[in-house]
Amino acid sequence: MTRSPFQITDPRGLLRGNLDRRQLIKGAGALGGALSLQAVASEARADDKVLNILSWPGHGDEFFVKPFEDKYGVKVVAKEYVGDEPMLALMNSSTPGSFDVVLADAEYIGMLKQGGFIDEMNPADYPLADYWPEFQHFPLHWSDNKLYSVMIRFGYLGLAYRTDVLTEADVKSYKALWSPKVTGRVGFFDWYLPTMGCLSLCDGNRPPFDISDAAFDKLKKTTFSLKPQESGFYSMADQFSTLTNGTAAIIPGVGDWVVLLLQKNNVPVTATIPDEGGIQWTESMSIVSSSTKKDLAKAFIQYASSPEGQVRSARLPSYWASIPNKKGWELMNKDFPEDAKKLRHTFDARNVMDEYKDGKIFIRSTPVKQSIETWNDAWSEFKAL
Repeated sequence: MTRSPFQITDPRGLLRGNLDRRQLIKGAGALGGALSLQAVASEARADDKVLNILSWPGHGDEFFVKPFEDKYGVKVVAKEYVGDEPMLALMNSSTPGSFDVVLADAEYIGMLKQGGFIDEMNPADYPLADYWPEFQHFPLHWSDNKLYSVMIRFGYLGLAYRTDVLTEADVKSYKALWSPKVTGRVGFFDWYLPTMGCLSLCDGNRPPFDISDAAFDKLKKTTFSLKPQESGFYSMADQFSTLTNGTAAIIPGVGDWVVLLLQKNNVPVTATIPDEGGIQWTESMSIVSSSTKKDLAKAFIQYASSPEGQVRSARLPSYWASIPNKKGWELMNKDFPEDAKKLRHTFDARNVMDEYKDGKIFIRSTPVKQSIETWNDAWSEFKAL
């Protein structure tokens, strides 16, 4: 029986930690001790038939990795995290060689590269020419015209909401979050970056993460003003249950990755990108510099970016996502046409790339003019109100 990818907790509050970029790259001693995997890592490295990946939930699921395992006669073992600050802490604290592949949000690739954790990659080794043009030279993956990561999946963040509480007209703006209809029923994913990014768009900041200190002060006030509306701060898994039972009627900073699975269970929910715009999240794979199985790591990323791997990645049991490979779209329309429609990966109707072309989507990044710590502190202050 496949283990549920959502058996994740945050007992030490790492998702709420106040870490700046420098601390994350160097590694904080407390996090290093809390997240040490040295004993496990030594055992894993001894087995050449094991490929160790560090990833968001679900990427070690048999549904995704079995074709690769069968082809290469190996076992893919995934260590899962939620939130990229814990990912960086794990990379810092683990014995070199603990991981062969790391799947990270694109905005953290620069920090992984800066910390010496990932290798330069040869673009010719991967099917980038088959990707949508917008993603063939995705800026967060390149440094000095050198490639360090390959996009595997992406999605858009705006508002997820219950359709029995709010109408399509209600959610054309993020101002829906202050509606009396949802007083006490606005849920929050317990990670500062997605929610504050969407609220920054609500404030008129385009792009949302590169803002002045004055704009940041306004963003804090906007965020804090939602406290009377709040129903709770939820883990990755809890967002599914709270939208299902109605505890949360609306959640900012999430999107199709939550609602598509709930819709399969007939929960009255959907997601939208308000008029102010939305944010693109991007999950990307890199080869870990300390890996002793780099050829196998490269082969795994080649599989994940291939049409077959892409179709499986799009439809992960843990959460669905969009894929950048157009040949993956073609294969999905051929083999799983209904899923292609749900994901808006069709060629004969409006699809997910149209919102990108409309200029409504902004790539998620870490804060530019303030530190990660500054934004994280504001989030912690909001929660403590």
